[in-house]
Amino acid sequence: MSSSFSGASNATQTTPAISPSVTVISTASATPPLRAVTIVYYTDLILISLFLFVVLLRLPRALARFWNVSEWTNGLILRYTRIRRSGRAGAGHLSTDDTHVNYGSYQWHLDLGTKENPIPPSYPPHVTSCPPVLRPVLNFLHLRASPGVSIFHVSIMTVYLAVLAFPTFYNTNVFTDPYRYGYIAVSQFPIVFGFGVKNGVVGWLIGAGYEKVNFMHRFTGRVLFLAVNVHTLGYIYRWTNQGTFTQNIARPTAYWGLIATICIDLIFFFSIDFWRGRAYNVFLVTHILGVILLFPSTYLHTPISLPFLAASLLPYLLDLVILRTLKTRTTTATLLPLPSLQITRITLPYINTGWRGGQHVRLRVLTTDNRLGKLGWVETHPLTIASASGTEEGMVLLCKKSGDWTTGLFELAKQGGSLGDEKGKRGEGEGVRVRVMVEGPYGGPGHRMFSSFSAAVFVVGGSGISFALSAIQEMIQKDLEGQCRAKWIQLVWSVQDPASLVPLLPLLISMIQQSIYTPLHIAVFYTRVTVGQFPFKPDFFRSTRLTLSSGRPKISKIVEDAISRAAALRRSPSSRSRSRSGRDAGRHGSQRRRNRVEDEEAAKDRGRLKGVVVGVCGPVGMADGVFEEVGKVDKRRREQVGGVEVHEETFGW
Repeated sequence: MSSSFSGASNATQTTPAISPSVTVISTASATPPLRAVTIVYYTDLILISLFLFVVLLRLPRALARFWNVSEWTNGLILRYTRIRRSGRAGAGHLSTDDTHVNYGSYQWHLDLGTKENPIPPSYPPHVTSCPPVLRPVLNFLHLRASPGVSIFHVSIMTVYLAVLAFPTFYNTNVFTDPYRYGYIAVSQFPIVFGFGVKNGVVGWLIGAGYEKVNFMHRFTGRVLFLAVNVHTLGYIYRWTNQGTFTQNIARPTAYWGLIATICIDLIFFFSIDFWRGRAYNVFLVTHILGVILLFPSTYLHTPISLPFLAASLLPYLLDLVILRTLKTRTTTATLLPLPSLQITRITLPYINTGWRGGQHVRLRVLTTDNRLGKLGWVETHPLTIASASGTEEGMVLLCKKSGDWTTGLFELAKQGGSLGDEKGKRGEGEGVRVRVMVEGPYGGPGHRMFSSFSAAVFVVGGSGISFALSAIQEMIQKDLEGQCRAKWIQLVWSVQDPASLVPLLPLLISMIQQSIYTPLHIAVFYTRVTVGQFPFKPDFFRSTRLTLSSGRPKISKIVEDAISRAAALRRSPSSRSRSRSGRDAGRHGSQRRRNRVEDEEAAKDRGRLKGVVVGVCGPVGMADGVFEEVGKVDKRRREQVGGVEVHEETFGW
């Protein structure tokens, strides 16, 4: 806020342009402008160097994705393409009543090649997250310091603060030299905005979605808030003691600095959990307006900040104006309520490819229906994709009824038919058709490829089933194409009521039937005592590949079982042939298919085991619990299978 921060001389002097009573004082210990610029410049270079070191550590996984071009092209832009229909029978006969959803379109074309030229499997290369010798360190870093915050997160924030300690305390005094802290604040603009954009180079280089690095956006934003207020309050304190506050604050450089401080304070205040959770639109509007005013006010306060502002503004505009526009589609969606799950099923048939399993989109429903509120059409909500890319049905989203907007969407879906119906007549299970705007895809596994692991376990709760459905269907799809290394897939779904299984039962059975080469096992756990008639007959779950149990799953035991299964499948071709020949003949009725299954297993048995991946999607408490349970797995068992990695997706803003 001082004239020295605007480039004026730093010596103690009386400014001629101002009245004699107005004195701009800078103590002898104050930092010269060039020195302050140099200090923050090298501080940012250190932070950038540390970031590039992390990128270098993750580079092998990024390069491994080049084994198949689709690993990079999928997950960028949503689009529509014509899907070749498969001649295989659908699963539509599994739907028995109106409570089921017909998933007959979830069929993939299986090209086995010719008898003379069978298509050989081509598995993705597997790169571990860290060398085996460092796995104990990684397990320690995954421990939780607080709900949703790991020791790894704390370590990153500690390193960041340690680097900033140099410009903060080196050859300066917070009480006598507030000038330095203005430069510290401005120098952090690029870092705060770099971690805050949804389509930023930071997440792209390290293979992490914006939601994974958002904790650093919040943390660096708090540091920026602190530095700005130390700078501003320092000058206010000095001018007040001198009795020259009124004269100094009247100067343009000073009052523009005060306006910039107010912008940052408002952004900070409306970013706390209360506003994000209960009034997200207030949080969003104040963020946008605050940023719009922040850049010109900071420049008018001190033109020397222009390089830092440019480094912040260009990526921000690139994300907001260009990349988000390219990633946004407007299309027609069909809403169908699933009452037993309290979920709205959203189908977008004209978007059927362009995402990876586990990614999410941001949805806006373009309707003025009162159920969604007067401004419901401007709200965007993140929803995990619940279908694999490249299916005839298109993109499927599952929206849990939890707040005002999602409740309104559920009530709207219950009306049936189309919003264009003159009398609002109920449709015959066709649902409600609405125009929507879809932005994405975002997030997902990043550089991690689920299909490169020897086994996969997915632990989800409630509507978190969306994450598992898309990831597992993608793995099955790749397995049918000979591009999945996994030999065992386990889905663990926790729900409150066993009736929640009913609407998704046809899809789950269809997925089990499609998992020809890699067996899929689904275990559903319900946590509440059922009231009334049990939704299933006692002998309904005769198959061991789909089970329903009461209580909570023991994740550590399930992971150990997946390790045992992956290791136990390393058998000789003759033993596999004897154990599966009868079953394959009855299920597929084809010697050629049976031989392909045996060849597939033999190919997966070659070489060392490639680890187990555990995917978790649900509340923060569930994710923290899964990390804790995985940590209980015996170290020798983890090494036996090549390590156990956890990929988490948690609910919340």
